[in-house]
Amino acid sequence: MTALVPPSLELYDGWSACVADFGATHMDGSGYHGPPADTSVAGFRAYVAARLGMADPAWEPPAGRVPCSFAWIVEEPGSTDVLGFLAIRHRLNDFLLAEGGHVGYAVRPSRRREGHAGRALALALPMCARLGIDRVLVTCDDDNVASACTIERNGGVLEDVRGIKRRYWITAPAA
Repeated sequence: MTALVPPSLELYDGWSACVADFGATHMDGSGYHGPPADTSVAGFRAYVAARLGMADPAWEPPAGRVPCSFAWIVEEPGSTDVLGFLAIRHRLNDFLLAEGGHVGYAVRPSRRREGHAGRALALALPMCARLGIDRVLVTCDDDNVASACTIERNGGVLEDVRGIKRRYWITAPAA
């Protein structure tokens, strides 16, 4: 089983272990371009507050950013072991339309190939519908076969490849 939970102060240890598992690797698609500068408890508090604030409809994003809902991928509801990160961008700007998409996700290296990305994407689609996103753009690198399969298993229809990015559209389930 896989669940999506909002960023939470109670998950510091699980978040910290997940970030350490990624190491210096870019957490593609997750809206988090690690490694984080400050993994202290105080830094974590600021990080969680910022992530939760970006989903607030009243939030005024700086140039180049859009409102975004963040979720953490966990094994099951109540689990404190963070397996990865997921971002739902509420609308597309030029960059997101070309490369980033509405939904991005990253699963920590030690927990890949267990189906968590596919289940997390499936859980994100109804959330997209509730945000009014009927057609969901999900992208991946052209050479990322695992992610392409994850997107296709969730109903992704390839529109095109732009540069190194494969661009898929998924019809969100009715809200």
